[in-house]
Amino acid sequence: MDFNLRPLLEQLELDELSKFKSLLRTLPPQDELQHVSQTEVDEASGQQLAEILTTRCPVFWVEMVTIQVFDKMNRMDLSKRVKDELRGQQDTSGNIWKTSGPIWKQNLWPEASEHIGKFTQRYERLVPFCNPHVLAGPFPHTVVLQGAAGVGKTTLAKKWMLDWAQDHLPETLHSAFYLSCKGLGRQGACTFAELLARKCPDAQEAGPQVLAQGQKILVVIDGFDELRVPSGSLIHDICGDWKKPKPVPVLLGSLLKRKLLPKATLLVTTRPEALGELRLLVDQPLFIEVEGFLEADRRGYFLKHFEQQDQALRAFQGMKGSPALFHMGAAPAVCWVVCTCLKGQLEKGEDPAPTCRTPTSLFLRFLCGQCPPPTPGCGPAPRLPTALHALSLLAARGVWAQTSLFDGEDLGRLGVSESDLRPFLDGKALQADADCEGCYAFLHLSVQQFLAALFYLLDGGAGRGDAGGCCAQDIGDVRALLSKEERLRNPSLTRVGYFLFGLANQERARELEATFGCRVSLDVRQELLRVTCARDWPLSSRADTRELMRCLYESQEEALVREALAPVTELALHLQSERDLVQAAFCLRHGQALRRLSLQVEKGIFLENDGVWEPGMWAERSRSDQHMLPFWVDLCAMFGSNKNLVFLDINQSSLSASSVGILCEKIASAPCSLQKVILRNVSPAEAYRNFCVVLGGYESLTHLTLEGSDQNNMLPILCGVLLHPKCNLQYLRLVSCSATAQQWADLAASLETNHSLTCLNLTASEFQDEGAKLLYMTLRHPKCILQRLSLENCHLTAAYCKELSSTLMVNQRLTHLCLAKNDLGDHGVRLLCEGLSYPECQLQTLVLFHCNITSDGCITLSALLQGSSSLTHLDLGLNHIGITGVKFLCEALKKPLCHLRCLWLWGCAITPFSCIDLSSALSSTQRLVSLDLGQNSLEYSGIKMLGDVLKLPSCPLQKLRLKIDRSDAQIQKLLEEIEEGNPKLTIERDHEEPRNNRPSSADFIF
Repeated sequence: MDFNLRPLLEQLELDELSKFKSLLRTLPPQDELQHVSQTEVDEASGQQLAEILTTRCPVFWVEMVTIQVFDKMNRMDLSKRVKDELRGQQDTSGNIWKTSGPIWKQNLWPEASEHIGKFTQRYERLVPFCNPHVLAGPFPHTVVLQGAAGVGKTTLAKKWMLDWAQDHLPETLHSAFYLSCKGLGRQGACTFAELLARKCPDAQEAGPQVLAQGQKILVVIDGFDELRVPSGSLIHDICGDWKKPKPVPVLLGSLLKRKLLPKATLLVTTRPEALGELRLLVDQPLFIEVEGFLEADRRGYFLKHFEQQDQALRAFQGMKGSPALFHMGAAPAVCWVVCTCLKGQLEKGEDPAPTCRTPTSLFLRFLCGQCPPPTPGCGPAPRLPTALHALSLLAARGVWAQTSLFDGEDLGRLGVSESDLRPFLDGKALQADADCEGCYAFLHLSVQQFLAALFYLLDGGAGRGDAGGCCAQDIGDVRALLSKEERLRNPSLTRVGYFLFGLANQERARELEATFGCRVSLDVRQELLRVTCARDWPLSSRADTRELMRCLYESQEEALVREALAPVTELALHLQSERDLVQAAFCLRHGQALRRLSLQVEKGIFLENDGVWEPGMWAERSRSDQHMLPFWVDLCAMFGSNKNLVFLDINQSSLSASSVGILCEKIASAPCSLQKVILRNVSPAEAYRNFCVVLGGYESLTHLTLEGSDQNNMLPILCGVLLHPKCNLQYLRLVSCSATAQQWADLAASLETNHSLTCLNLTASEFQDEGAKLLYMTLRHPKCILQRLSLENCHLTAAYCKELSSTLMVNQRLTHLCLAKNDLGDHGVRLLCEGLSYPECQLQTLVLFHCNITSDGCITLSALLQGSSSLTHLDLGLNHIGITGVKFLCEALKKPLCHLRCLWLWGCAITPFSCIDLSSALSSTQRLVSLDLGQNSLEYSGIKMLGDVLKLPSCPLQKLRLKIDRSDAQIQKLLEEIEEGNPKLTIERDHEEPRNNRPSSADFIF
């Protein structure tokens, strides 16, 4: 330690020493002394007390509290001696910003002082001024610590500031100071020199010296997210004058833009939601994410808090059992709340599980614990309801104003004094702020958000009369609270919404009324349902669906969930975490109206059988997997309880063998209702085979899609499905299948026997010569009822077209054929047209997208279309047919025997010169209703020629797709005139690149 405490304490009189001891335990964090008994401190002499403090408490804490206690005792002489010894013999002007306020927030790190060193060391290796092995660059550093509320950003910044000021860091001097945006946001305009002088009186006179030694200064800007200014405004108001008065946010923005103290090292803390604004101000910052307590830290914290290890582990498992609560446990303050609540319950022999079920249940227990036990027969204290309402109003105003700091004037406007709020101050829900004298802050942001939600239910708040109304103009109503626009502007509202759903639980409302003697109105419940039911869920994003699940789960009331999901028939569910699974499992069993479900399960929720885990990690992950499986069972139970579910799409999902087995078991045991099932990019690969086994005798199933990177050996199982006597499958899509010749032969035989399958899609499958021939031969079989066949991207060449052409000559059932993305060339087209020209051929749709066809192929197709061909839909997109190809196709369109109704010429190198032929064809044909000219540069002249015909009442075209330059006002005006002249015509702008989803795909198969 840099000063001698013993002679200072020995100078104190007995009464002064006693006062020193009593004040010692009032300063934050009080828990630094919890491992020292009160009796030992009380009986210690000055010499003994100095030994206790210097040997058993952190040095930085002893130095800090010694100065503060001497100041409170008005022993300024002793306080000055401590400061002088800490400064040593250095020049005072070099130390004017040695410290600024206490380093540790009250109760933020209780019983965790020895972990602070480990916590800071976790990040020090990343920071240049903390790590001597990191080479210093030629420019000053800007380090940004970003993370959720309460995870230790301020602690980290203050610790580094203290190390800098005390020269514990390499290559630094002693100039460091701390600016809290939370407190400064309340100050009026001032100069930059005055801003520094408010914390350090000597700073105003030392401005030139500061400029001279700028590289030696560390400036901590704590809580950038607390600066409440319009988005983007700081970048437009920059000041470099030390003596020019400006609003504090402008001065801080100028500091970040390095117009003030340009050579200083800046250390900024912020929550993630303010990063966008911060990025506009800082140049080449180093961003560090502060994670707070890791799982091991949380477990260690519980073991320290509880005297009995079994209670500690039981409490820890209780918190871990709630993914949402466990996630919040990254903040030490939340861990403290959990331990405080559960410790009392466990000592009474109560079950802690209900308290840990949701964040609402935890903070409700914490809030009720603030209330002193009522006198028997008297009920709660008479002022308690008023104090609770005032506290909730204070919290709500703070959330909507995006501030977490309140002063005496704020309390005065609520009509309450500090004594009225004493239960909440004593219970630590509300605390005196450590950095701003005379101000208050809530223990943690989540406590403020919980109380803000409570405001909407208390009599006199939003709950009286109109459920959506508010008695305070600066607080939005329920509809505003749940709106996406407000949440984007103020992210804190999202968690307030969760808590509001949680408090809409009738049992919780009764507990509040009994504890505080206040009336809780549940009228807000109907407003929550109105807002939820008004949303169009089929068109909502997966993020919106996740929000719905979280809100409904927080309520823990089945009746509310059932009523909220009653109108919901379609959902897209994206499970990104264990928390998402737990919440969805609780909610979906009550969604009886659900007809369509799209499900995506991210990697990491279930144990993967890939063998990449270390042995120790494998055991831990296995336990986690077993923990999640019961929730997966609950989720899959919906297949048995919901008889309306007809569509299931599982895509981009990482499952496990156990979870796949459970899913298949639930589907197999459920009443047959599923009609369409899609499995797309699902792991493990065995999932596809397991599903096919289950779906083999599923009578209601009509559509099945299997798509993934590994579809090998799927054909034998699919053949079993097709041959099952109860098979009613009409559409089968199998993507990326590789099979042997014998397996293709078995599929061919199955198609001859099956009497339901009419659509077969084998996109991206690998055909061997023998396999392709067997499939074509099956199409000739009189019992084969296939009507639509897709062989897209199957590596077919012109050599395959001869067999296929022979099939088309005799097959009278096939109406749709897709050969897209196969290198057929003009020769392949000629072979196909031979079969298509036979009167027995009934083909209506032919897709030749990206098949290497030129104008020669168009000549062949033109001749076919002018005959008695049955073709009505033709896709020639992404073939370089040019002017000549278009000319021959247009000639065919003019002929009375041409039945073509839809023609796709997307990306066919068509120029304005071709628009003459196209205009002529459009004026002659009476059948063409859809024309795709996307990704062709027709320019104004070409579109003008088309427009002259499109305006004619006789033009049959109803849909036209064009590549349009939105910046060309002349073309935009022309298109508006065309649409006004022909109201039945729809002109689509070609925005997307449909190489993976060609324009004609919507008209094929489905």
